[in-house]
Amino acid sequence: MSKCKSFKPAINEKSKILILGSMPGIKSLEEAQYYAHPQNRFWKVMSFLCNKDLVSLDYKTRIETLLENNFALWDVIKSCSREGSLDSAIENEKPNNIKSLLKKYPNIEKIYLNGNKAYSAFKKYFPDLLPLCKKMPSTSPANARFQLDALLKEWAL
Repeated sequence: MSKCKSFKPAINEKSKILILGSMPGIKSLEEAQYYAHPQNRFWKVMSFLCNKDLVSLDYKTRIETLLENNFALWDVIKSCSREGSLDSAIENEKPNNIKSLLKKYPNIEKIYLNGNKAYSAFKKYFPDLLPLCKKMPSTSPANARFQLDALLKEWAL
């Protein structure tokens, strides 16, 4: 079992939509980058939402573009034990302090939960914040049920 820790949030004062994943996968943790696995469709979805090809950009520019478009990124889970990258393998989870983040950044109007595990962990730790939330289909390659076109329709804001 590996000990996993989430990254710091990518957020600024202009952020209005907070996108929360569960916990970065192995590739993301190795690269110290959100959604680093090349098969994850997150950056393709965000390219659609930002109307700019983020996939071909370096990571720093991707994050800057998200922030310019009023998005923020973080994870529901601060730390956990996990073998591999699957959310179903997460054990001993501890949540990030999302309430504190929302107090610090009061412009957040909506929270998008990327996948079932992000949703279930958020619901467990922050049930009072659920009215701000929308559960989204996971952009993970493990979510084979959703092809890219279907993801884009679901994620369209």
